[in-house]
Amino acid sequence: MLRVCSLGSGSAGNALVVEAGDGVAVIRVLVDNGFNLRQLGRRLERAGLSLRDIDAVFVTHDHSDHIGGVARFACKAWVPIYCSDGTAEASRLEESGARFEAIRAGVRIEIGPLAIDPYQVPHDAAEPLQFVFSDGDRRVGLLTDAGESTSVIVAALDRIDALLLECNHDAAMLQAGAYPPFLKFRIGGAQGHLSNEQAAGILGSIDRSRLGWIAAAHLSRSNNTPALARSALARVLGCAGEEVAVADQDTGLAWRSV
Repeated sequence: MLRVCSLGSGSAGNALVVEAGDGVAVIRVLVDNGFNLRQLGRRLERAGLSLRDIDAVFVTHDHSDHIGGVARFACKAWVPIYCSDGTAEASRLEESGARFEAIRAGVRIEIGPLAIDPYQVPHDAAEPLQFVFSDGDRRVGLLTDAGESTSVIVAALDRIDALLLECNHDAAMLQAGAYPPFLKFRIGGAQGHLSNEQAAGILGSIDRSRLGWIAAAHLSRSNNTPALARSALARVLGCAGEEVAVADQDTGLAWRSV
């Protein structure tokens, strides 16, 4: 059994719960936490969980909307944090008193029935990673905070059963918007964030023969709309836009089985 639930996705905070069970044990990991303890508790409660139900935290990178609440939660719940050495150093994680386990791209981690495969992505952070999660039968991929497609990304997501895929911005909206030029350059650059069309390109490049569902994630409130993100991915899938889910900032994405 493998299922996921987004607690919120966007520049104001990100958190994802991945749950795997084998009939004997159930493991739940939190992926990133850009929320304070009170916010995290409320969002977990909405998903039928509490702080005590999380067994570990995996961190993609050191930006505050992903790691801002990680150390405090991990110390409160006394659960280990798994992230790259670069992320730990950039965020001064070891000084927080939290339990830290270093991981690196290409090396699998197993926690009970859950297997986690980290992979490298281009982003303007210190040694960023994204993840594929598996219960031995099904696989769900996470790809947010990447500036462009790479062969590593395509290989990691080939034959995935479910996917949460960044659709951060519409390129035309970004360029016509009010952001200062340096920020537009950063977001649209090779180490920034994926546009709708870039996300669609990645989706079109992978083997989708096992893909059961996809959710657009990390949408910008200023430079994108759910309708535009859905439309870009639906064109690749040959389906109606309504068939593409969206993990949004306020409500996240309700539990979905893989």
